[in-house]
Amino acid sequence: MAGLHARFAHRFGRSEPRERALDYLQGLIAPLEKKNGWTLSEQVGQLRPDGVQRLLNLSDWDENAVRDDIRDFVVETIGSPDGVLICDDTGFLKKGTKSAGVQRQYSGTAGRTENCQIGTFLAYASAAGRALIDRELYLPASWTDDRERCRAAGIVDGIGFATKNEHFRRMVQRAVDACVPFAWVTADEAYGQVKQTRFWLEQRGIAHVMATKVNDTVATTGWSEERVDDLIAALPRQRWKRISGGRGAHEERIYDWARVAIRPSWEDGFGHWVLARRSVSDPTEIAYYVCYGPATSRLKDLVKVAAARWAVEECFQTAKGECGLDHYQVRLYRAWYRHITLSMAALAYLTATRVAEAAKGAASTASKTSYLSASRRSAG
Repeated sequence: MAGLHARFAHRFGRSEPRERALDYLQGLIAPLEKKNGWTLSEQVGQLRPDGVQRLLNLSDWDENAVRDDIRDFVVETIGSPDGVLICDDTGFLKKGTKSAGVQRQYSGTAGRTENCQIGTFLAYASAAGRALIDRELYLPASWTDDRERCRAAGIVDGIGFATKNEHFRRMVQRAVDACVPFAWVTADEAYGQVKQTRFWLEQRGIAHVMATKVNDTVATTGWSEERVDDLIAALPRQRWKRISGGRGAHEERIYDWARVAIRPSWEDGFGHWVLARRSVSDPTEIAYYVCYGPATSRLKDLVKVAAARWAVEECFQTAKGECGLDHYQVRLYRAWYRHITLSMAALAYLTATRVAEAAKGAASTASKTSYLSASRRSAG
């Protein structure tokens, strides 16, 4: 952890918050049931959480520059030209009405409307691993329309309302500007059903597989506008292929998949498709995607990207379960970003550690295989 911390230690103006940040990171990966100001302070021998509170609320350091350092570390650790950017949001259940952005709103995490904050995140995934590289706190209009309430939570007047899709576009643009290596972008239907977002990606030549709603409409090869479910329903049975989307928590994620070309013309070597995923056990359960990518893309290429969306869920699970992502006790806007950023750093560290362990395991296996082969040749 000290090595990762050293990468962004210069972002802190004084030694006290610099050292406190390292303590905070080590506490976030410690085997604590709860990782809040009190427990993290006790972990490093402090009687009160004052130091932790100063780190998050008052100390002089640039959390966005630290975010960029973490992103660069993730790229160095698991970066690949065929990487995938995945956007999703997650809820943080809260009590009261003073925490920045909190209100009763739908939380996919809880599966219902709850008093919560919503964070929008960008994850990076490759064959080597996955981690979170960007974040935004969603501020409902009930907040941005009340500037006094915003000021009390540390939200300056220049910060206005932005949709989650606007957050998505900002984060993808930051990744592009930073030359993050990736081949595709994917997200669930909360983002994919917004045609403006798909158009934004296409205008920038960003290949994507975006989930969409069943009644979304697209332009067909025959210049008509049709619903995605009608296009898929018209496909013959042989167009469906049973393909694994990769291994899940317990077993292979196997579905039936099909695609149909759309748009009357393709340009610049890129093509357009509607992709469908059908449950093997319940054929009436079908999910739909609108895709844009290299014209040479195969069905299994689109399937691989669609299935990569689960990587962000795994990031949330690990970050909340092992890195204290949702254990914070802060109210101020900037403090939220600071805690979340340090939790993302802890997740990046765990990812790097697991990549290193996997590499050692592979090297050990290769060494044993080489030794056995040599032994057999010698015996022969």
